[in-house]
Amino acid sequence: MKNRNLHAGKPAPAESSATYIDAEKTFGARNYNPLPVVVSHGEGAWLWDIHGRRFLDMMSAYSAVSHGHAHPRIVTALVAQAQQLGVTSRAFHNDKLPLFLKRLTEVTGLARALPANGGAESGETALKAVRKWGYKVKHIPDGQAEVIVCTGNFHGRSITIVGFSSEAQYRDGFGPFAPGFKAIPFADPVALEAAITPNTAAFLVEPVQGEAGMIVPPAGYLAECARICRKHRVLMICDEIQTGMGRTGRFLACEHDGVVPDGVILGKALGGGVFPLSAFVATEDVMQVFSPGDHGSTFGGNPLACAVARMALKVLIDEGMIENAEKQGAYFKARLEGIRSDLVREVRGRGLMLAVELREDAGGARQYCERLRDRGLLAKDTHDHTIRIAPPLPITRSDVDWACDAFAEVLATG
Repeated sequence: MKNRNLHAGKPAPAESSATYIDAEKTFGARNYNPLPVVVSHGEGAWLWDIHGRRFLDMMSAYSAVSHGHAHPRIVTALVAQAQQLGVTSRAFHNDKLPLFLKRLTEVTGLARALPANGGAESGETALKAVRKWGYKVKHIPDGQAEVIVCTGNFHGRSITIVGFSSEAQYRDGFGPFAPGFKAIPFADPVALEAAITPNTAAFLVEPVQGEAGMIVPPAGYLAECARICRKHRVLMICDEIQTGMGRTGRFLACEHDGVVPDGVILGKALGGGVFPLSAFVATEDVMQVFSPGDHGSTFGGNPLACAVARMALKVLIDEGMIENAEKQGAYFKARLEGIRSDLVREVRGRGLMLAVELREDAGGARQYCERLRDRGLLAKDTHDHTIRIAPPLPITRSDVDWACDAFAEVLATG
């Protein structure tokens, strides 16, 4: 394979990796436990650390860098807009927001979009919208609206959202929590219908559960959930923060089941890997509940974010990234399934949203992620025994082969 280390020979910095890592531990809140690598720059699917060592990125910043690092067209759009106008707040109109909103409704098939900054913020926006819809449109008695969620869910880290998480650590020490949420098993439409009451406003679901370990439901699950929701006049909201923007081989993962939900939450990749941005996109029926003053976001819909997002959407389509995710994802999964290792319990996923589940007696996934790092590949563990895999969507066949060779070597020596 040709040498991809474009920065080989670059003088190493005087500071060591330990210097940066120790400084972060000293001055930062200890709410993360990163792999011990200090990256300094990236290009496409590859990252380089401060010493010039290269790594194939299997995380894409939890799908926020789906387009690849420093995509030239997206960076150009960012710089050009930053030189003209960055932030105005929504106190005034700007010439980039309407174009972004129009394009987002076109690609989702929904009527209106409400922009924000991060996924959790748009998740909260969706929850406010469905509750208000429940009271103003469905006429649920005041204070009694219910939202059904799934166990294993991950929709962000706000107080409201962690309150209905089934992950004990996410809840520990943060209560009391907002009422009005009912959890059911994921991928169980029978449980959904059984949980619905006259006070149910909405069902919130991830088409593929990302943080839970890339859990893919059976074919037809979302379609059946959509049918049940329509039958009982319940809104169906799909959280596509990780799964959207082509990650699973469709623009939205719910398209695999032919579903157009009442609302979609987008984030991460919407910012093209260079700027934080999210949006709640929904039907006219849902969005009609908002009036001026009901909800807002100082930075939401700023011209800089909108210019970046429009280019991110354009690049995604122009460069065939969605089709590549489907093609390379299927190949990647097949190659991983072909690895002979007593450590592996299961390989699962859809598109370029994959996971290698290790046996419980394998000693935990973290140690294998550290060995992969030593081999030149950056992946991250989740839920103790799972290695998640979500590379940038433009990843090439040769890069996939390189990654699978690394996995085979590391898992074989476990």
